[in-house]
Amino acid sequence: MSPRTDLVMALLGIWFGVGLMIDAWAHSNLAKLETFFTPWHAVFYSGFAVVSGWIIWQVWRNVRAGRQGPAAVPTGYLAGLVAIPAFAAFGLADMMWHTILGIETTINIFFSPSHLGLVVTMMLIITTPLRSAWNAPDVAARPSLGRLLPALIGLAFATTLVSLFLSYGDAMQYRPAGIVQAFSMLRDSGAGQRGAGPGPVGPGADRVAVAMVVTNVIMLSPVLFLVRRWLLPFGSVTVMYTIMVLMPGAQTGFRNVPILLSFVAAGFVSDLLIRRLRPSGERRAAYWAFAGLSAFATWSLYLGVASVAGGGLPAVPELWTGAPVVAGLIGLALGVLLLPNAVIAEPVPPSAAGRPGPHGR
Repeated sequence: MSPRTDLVMALLGIWFGVGLMIDAWAHSNLAKLETFFTPWHAVFYSGFAVVSGWIIWQVWRNVRAGRQGPAAVPTGYLAGLVAIPAFAAFGLADMMWHTILGIETTINIFFSPSHLGLVVTMMLIITTPLRSAWNAPDVAARPSLGRLLPALIGLAFATTLVSLFLSYGDAMQYRPAGIVQAFSMLRDSGAGQRGAGPGPVGPGADRVAVAMVVTNVIMLSPVLFLVRRWLLPFGSVTVMYTIMVLMPGAQTGFRNVPILLSFVAAGFVSDLLIRRLRPSGERRAAYWAFAGLSAFATWSLYLGVASVAGGGLPAVPELWTGAPVVAGLIGLALGVLLLPNAVIAEPVPPSAAGRPGPHGR
């Protein structure tokens, strides 16, 4: 497909993704949601309608041009096309689920079978520009930001879906003061249950630490996935991280803006690291270094911003000094898992792998 077609697909995907964010905001901030038919569902499902219409229109244009069967489906668009009727079926199932069993208001919302079906099929639809760019002959190893932008938007919004359904482990939803209190191991000496002892002031250090691990993997994995394929143009990670913070921002009513901005800054630092290290599938050491340093910088900024906005450094130095190191080691491990061996520039086709050349072996 042309870059313009993919860009339109990505922009319509924003409508689709923002509709889900509005719905997530409503579930997190409004009480007594008693019906499936809400304004935010209207935005969400209308986004699905326009995205689906765009995909189907591209196929119909090819059919009118004389292409038949799979040849009528643009490269990268097949999974999205197949996901359209599946999404509609899960949407109908979700409406019936809510009508019979009511509206979920707690963590059970993230385990509803109809919701899981919706999020999986939505990911297939919204990442269509990524699959298109992945196979496009005009996207070189060093693409421009403008050419890669639709793919970045699609993958970033797909990542927000993952963060939504792992919200119970999302470190971006904590406020600065809560993070500082957690890593200060502060306890509440007020009255509680007899024999229970003092309780934590806010989220416990263990909850914040686990959330940092989960969020680290969620945010870094798609970046490493792209870096293995392309030398990302400057600004790519900043764009992705800016989109990724929108979902936790919507869920918290943007009451934790300093923390969200720390991730935008982390995206900018990651772009600087890419420019300096030039990580790629062929440069394994640089790839590993980027994975570890990007994670270390992200969570150093996270704790730094939390300390500035939350009243000072946490009282337990092992936690605020060691947490970024743990994040960096996890990033390094992800890099090793995604790129255990250097990728050669021009892979040998399987059909030619065992065939001797014209002068023998």
